[in-house]
Amino acid sequence: MTSIPKADSQVDQWRSVMFLYDSALKKVNTKIEILNNEFNSRYDYNPIEHIKSRLKSADSIVKKLKKDGYEVTIETMMEHLSDIAGVRIICSFISDIYQIADMIARQDDVTVLHVKDYIKHPKPNGYKSYHMVVTVPVYLTDGPVETKVEIQIRSVAMDFWASLEHKIAYKFEGNAPERLLQELKACADMVDVLDAKMFSLNQAITAIAERHRQEEEERSEES
Repeated sequence: MTSIPKADSQVDQWRSVMFLYDSALKKVNTKIEILNNEFNSRYDYNPIEHIKSRLKSADSIVKKLKKDGYEVTIETMMEHLSDIAGVRIICSFISDIYQIADMIARQDDVTVLHVKDYIKHPKPNGYKSYHMVVTVPVYLTDGPVETKVEIQIRSVAMDFWASLEHKIAYKFEGNAPERLLQELKACADMVDVLDAKMFSLNQAITAIAERHRQEEEERSEES
């Protein structure tokens, strides 16, 4: 668990805590970028399209705590909120999602607290994504402090759907008409088909490229 830094005032304590989360966010970002660069160097392939990261604002933290029925304190925030520091990884294909999640989890200084696989078990509205909450050590002058970061991993198509769903939910304050919700669910089903077709197409392209490479090598050996 993340320990609470000592400070002379609530303001100083808040700054110290947010510094922890910001540092953990930077550390996780760096890890993911290194993994992606290594993958590209070894296999000439980038499994990650792009990475987004953010720290929850003070207003968002207060609203979340009140909504969940918790007292609004720094201690409660650190104990009960797992998404103060958040990283979103956008992958090309579903197979990349599980590979990236596995590579992150296998790092020695990463502790996986819990996982929610909304790809295998989508939300009723059609939302799909792979969520994992981890802790990483942030090394301070007094020693390492384990700090939580939420990592969401999804495909490009899943991210497109989730972004639109979020905008619609925000406009209707969570009370969108049933007709729109049904259409959103139908779009989520289309996203599944798109992900499968794009993966199949990529496999076919890879196979053709490999066959051409082998043919070039054979011609080169014959000449």
